[in-house]
Amino acid sequence: MKKFTYQITDAQGIHARPAGLLTQEAKRFSSSVKICKGNIEADAKRIFSVMGLAAKQGETVSVTAEGGDEEQAAAALEAFFKKNL
Repeated sequence: MKKFTYQITDAQGIHARPAGLLTQEAKRFSSSVKICKGNIEADAKRIFSVMGLAAKQGETVSVTAEGGDEEQAAAALEAFFKKNL
């Protein structure tokens, strides 16, 4: 299992456009990818689950990838967060 945390810097937080792009990125991997904010957990491969987190600017989320390509998934998603969120 690979895990990283990220503080949201985008002024609008995780809204529809980046949530859709995040979902597409997560679906590229066979590993299970979860995003947690506090005690709320979302499946990163489901857009409504990701949007349900309602993550705002300044909040911290943790991302966990577990499976055969977890290292690649975690690295790609961390890069995605830094670039887009």
